[in-house]
Amino acid sequence: MLAAPLFRRVITRGSLTVISPDGSRMVFGDGSGNPGAATIRIHDTATERRLLLNPHMALGEAYMEGTLTCEDGTTLPGFLDLVGENIGRGYGHGLAFLLHQLRMLKRRIMQYNPAHRARRNVAHHYDLSGALYDLFLDADRQYSCAYYLAPDDTIEAAQHQKKDHIAAKLLLQPGQRVLDIGSGWGGLGLHVAGLEDVHVQGVTLSEEQHKLSNARAEAAGLASRVRFDLIDYRHLQGRFDRIVSVGMFEHVGVNHYREYFDRIAELLTDDGVALVHSIGRSDGPGVTNPWIAKYIFPGGYIPALSEVLPYIERSGLWVTDVEILRLHYAETLKAWYDRFMARREEAARIYDERFCRMWEFYLAGSEMSFRHGGMMVFQVQLARRQDAVPLTRDYITDTERAIGARTEPVKARTVA
Repeated sequence: MLAAPLFRRVITRGSLTVISPDGSRMVFGDGSGNPGAATIRIHDTATERRLLLNPHMALGEAYMEGTLTCEDGTTLPGFLDLVGENIGRGYGHGLAFLLHQLRMLKRRIMQYNPAHRARRNVAHHYDLSGALYDLFLDADRQYSCAYYLAPDDTIEAAQHQKKDHIAAKLLLQPGQRVLDIGSGWGGLGLHVAGLEDVHVQGVTLSEEQHKLSNARAEAAGLASRVRFDLIDYRHLQGRFDRIVSVGMFEHVGVNHYREYFDRIAELLTDDGVALVHSIGRSDGPGVTNPWIAKYIFPGGYIPALSEVLPYIERSGLWVTDVEILRLHYAETLKAWYDRFMARREEAARIYDERFCRMWEFYLAGSEMSFRHGGMMVFQVQLARRQDAVPLTRDYITDTERAIGARTEPVKARTVA
């Protein structure tokens, strides 16, 4: 088996059975069953060769193309969980490690993200059919990390709690101007406007999101206070009392961090408050997985806080709060994967089988990156003045509970 050296290096615990193109089986690991057991089949020698030379790209491509399949009752999450438990946060050895180092050297070129390129990258993912997102997202189309208060929370409840949690950190007051950078399908902006008599401007680069979010504002009777514009945040004018950005910073690119935080500082009023919610790395700077960069989020990059904080400091903004959400996104992605698989036949009718396998690998692989690969979510609260928020964090919990009490009936109807 050509790929035997790869599996021998990677799988040292648990048990992985690999069925080779000639039908023979090899078992890798210590056979303990801890952390698990899985069986896969590799259908041709070309796939074996690609796995050996560039596993970080070849594994996802082989699953997409059907040249690597899960066998004997093994699920894709089960297989990737076993791999993730063995690899942890590492990048492997030999050629795979060398390729990682080369990607580190050229990552600034890969993340060059001027406005025209940013719009093209956004369209690649977010202008897919809305019917696809309806298969696995909650009714509000929240496409970012949910916030679980209990292990058995539904995805609808957890996403509602996420919006309440963010709103609590914004310290909303009547009459404020709120800017939502990367406003998605409008759910957070509409939620904020429903909680307080504020004026919300959302900005997105996705034409599909732009059309739907404004239609939602009109349908909710909030069009006089909420609008969504198809514009790059770098081209905004005016000042805002509150700025929020959820799930957008991952698309900014390392080269543009200074520009991003300088713009927040310029757009924020003197007593304003901003909140940036982003996926992050817990183990320092890295590179985007090449499969994710090619097929899912071109131009995207998950930053480490050590890369982000220096640019905040240079912008003159105060960091008034930092919170790390660890396994919340793993649970979010698990819920999305389960919902997608339950309606997979509908997804295949919208696109095709190859697309479905790609989406399966994206959701399941992303879940395992949060369980085993050092990924997390950070929420950084920012202000121009150090006294813009109360001295202790008690206000966050107190406000969140007050908001939750007000929105519980709405939440209950949404979940039902």
